[in-house]
This record gives sequence, C-alpha cells and structure tokens, in this order.
Amino acid sequence: MRPLQDSAEALTLRASDEIDTIHDVQRAYACLERLIAPQRVNDPEEVHVTRSELGALLRLLNAELQRGIDTAVTTIESVRAALIEGS
Repeated sequence: MRPLQDSAEALTLRASDEIDTIHDVQRAYACLERLIAPQRVNDPEEVHVTRSELGALLRLLNAELQRGIDTAVTTIESVRAALIEGS
C-alpha cells in the first residue's frame, strides 16, 4: 500500500505546483489588463508597447496557462485513478 501513497502524494504535489504556476500566469495577465486600461490616465510614467508586442505576450501567457491547466487536470485524474485502484 505504501507505493500508492507515495504516488498519490507525488501527484498531489505536482498538481499543487501546477496550480501555483496557473496563479502566476493569472497575476501576469491581471498586470497586463492594468497596463492596457490604466486606472490613472495622467500617470507620469508612460508605457509604450505595440499591439503586436502585447498580442505576442498574451498568446504566450495563454499558452502557458493552458499548459498548466492541462497538466493539473491530468495530474488530478491520475490521483483519482490511483485512489480508485487503492480502494
């Protein structure tokens, strides 16, 4: 029974790491939203980015977010399968 527990523990840690990654991407995305629609229009620090640069950054964030979601889902499914096998 111990190998199952090790497997479930390892998968749980992996899922937790992936969820942390998803949170990081979400925070980065929220930061971009604030850059695109600033709260203070008269802020002395101007940000100059092109639409193509923002587009590339958003595509990269979206791809990483999707990868993290897919990995977390796969890991959670593996945990479920391991728990079902163990019961």
